[in-house]
Amino acid sequence: MKTIEFDEECPSCKGTGLYVGFAEKDGFAVVCHTCEGTGSYPFEHEYTEFTCRKTTQGIKRVLETNPGITIGVGKTEEGEILTIESFGGIPYKEWAAGLPFPKGSEMRNYACPAWWYQGTDYRQKPEWDECQAVGSFSSCKCFKTKEKCWERFDTKGPKKSKEK
Repeated sequence: MKTIEFDEECPSCKGTGLYVGFAEKDGFAVVCHTCEGTGSYPFEHEYTEFTCRKTTQGIKRVLETNPGITIGVGKTEEGEILTIESFGGIPYKEWAAGLPFPKGSEMRNYACPAWWYQGTDYRQKPEWDECQAVGSFSSCKCFKTKEKCWERFDTKGPKKSKEK
């Protein structure tokens, strides 16, 4: 365990030693309770020095992000069978070895390209006129046929087509 210690400017009074809040008016101030009027505040942080990324147990699959849905295996209320591959991603061993997330490892069954890349790499988020998500991506008129959006993304990329 290591410790960083230093005196910093008091965050409550900005180094003045005096506090002026909503109740102190007309030139009044009170002695700052945080620094007791010194203007200085002792900062201390204990930490464990980083040496290397540690392995973990029990993780089978790594996703680049989660766009905000519940993920897991089993059977849904609608009868859909969810497996560890249902949500994309890569095996933990590949991630731990430093392998990148390949094309196709996105959560394609549950997110469209715009939804996915908003969270992983905004530069790749599609700028298509058809993307009409209002309020949520699942409200887009194309969301029910998102597999077509993924096909387009894979073949033409995320940018808007040039008008002819």
